[in-house]
Amino acid sequence: MKIIDAHQHYWHYNPSEYDWIDDSMKVLQQDFLPSHYKEEMKGNNIHGSVVVQARQSDQETKWLLDLADHNEHILGIVGWIDLKSKNLEHQLKEYKASTKLKGFRHVIHDELDIDFMLDLQFINGLRLLNEYNYTYDLLIKSEHLENTIRLIEQLPKMKLVIDHIAKPNIKKKEWDTWAIHLKKIAKDYPHVYCKISGIVTEADWYNWNEEELIEYIKYVIDIFGPSRVMFGTDWPVCQVASKINKIIELCEKPIYKNNHNIQYKLFNENASLFYSL
Repeated sequence: MKIIDAHQHYWHYNPSEYDWIDDSMKVLQQDFLPSHYKEEMKGNNIHGSVVVQARQSDQETKWLLDLADHNEHILGIVGWIDLKSKNLEHQLKEYKASTKLKGFRHVIHDELDIDFMLDLQFINGLRLLNEYNYTYDLLIKSEHLENTIRLIEQLPKMKLVIDHIAKPNIKKKEWDTWAIHLKKIAKDYPHVYCKISGIVTEADWYNWNEEELIEYIKYVIDIFGPSRVMFGTDWPVCQVASKINKIIELCEKPIYKNNHNIQYKLFNENASLFYSL
């Protein structure tokens, strides 16, 4: 089975542009480019990937699109765009020529205002994205899930995906509130998907427990169902806690290990369908 990695990043490391990469993440304080990722692909049966923005700028989106033009393994791009900009529709019209641009993302969980996503301009921007058939990645933490429900209710036909299972604090064994709200989203909003990615980095980087992580993975697959989850490595960020091969093994280990249909959906088909790869 050829894997589609639904979530990975590239960057030319510059401390001023990637200030979230602090000294606890020294392994990330270097360039990570397609040539580096191709080495990871070889040993892990990865066929292609969706590359997601790591900077919040139009420059980032254009740079990623340029990389996509020169690298066949990049199947899709999730870029960044200012949803509140007066020029939003003009930009979207220009981007329609870029067939590998599949959607957009904003780092919502870094906004100081917990209600950031409920701003009417932001929501209207999302509605416009939907009119142009773009998807949206929701990068949130568990404390944003209640507002995420309010947001989703206003976007009943838009293809949305929650990144990194909404980043529960696995290291501190967060479960109840996260599980309740995520289950409501999974149950009530069939147009919302969930990425099984970024899990090892929410656990203890140096001493994560495989059985504990499998419990989170299994729960997400159970509530969303096998057709609304997709696998992502979150490379290179994952490297603070694990290598790609270990992450793949981890996601294969729940009871679905011997169910090839579910494996294919998780590791390939769902990402392809969601992002129209």
